[in-house]
Amino acid sequence: MSPVISTLIRRSSLCMGSLCMSLGWVAAQAAAPPVDTAFVDTVSQGGRYEVVASTLAERRALAPDVRDLATAEVHDHELVNAKLKKIAEGVGIPIAPQLNTEFQARLATLRAASPSGFDEAYIEDMKQIHDKDEKLFAKEAVDGTGTFKPFAKQTDLIVKRHIGALHGTDPAP
Repeated sequence: MSPVISTLIRRSSLCMGSLCMSLGWVAAQAAAPPVDTAFVDTVSQGGRYEVVASTLAERRALAPDVRDLATAEVHDHELVNAKLKKIAEGVGIPIAPQLNTEFQARLATLRAASPSGFDEAYIEDMKQIHDKDEKLFAKEAVDGTGTFKPFAKQTDLIVKRHIGALHGTDPAP
């Protein structure tokens, strides 16, 4: 076989391999149930927001308890976010690369809080999002598909722990 033909065959094989991988990803994405896609969209946004907001709180919070809580939030939600991403990628559900407009607005509100009001604003915001998230994870842990059900069950326990910490944290006076 001539070197030119050999090169063409090799290049065609590489292109076909890439095409097949791309088509496989598209097929996996199309095969993901809409309920799973909605779950991933919702909880990935909340998880990303909690990391960004808590990173801000690590710098701005006045009360040591609030800074400690923020550090725990960043740690736990980075791990949860990484696990969610791995599971979602495995079934072809993409995760948005940035915060949606709702969470961008929440972050802007938190950033605009006065230094003396930041701790309370952060704690109240985290209480709201954790209460909402706990309901989502609890529902998925019971009613979800096999793909996200174990993840939701484990994460629900983390969220419940965070809710307890949030209700036991005193913002700076």
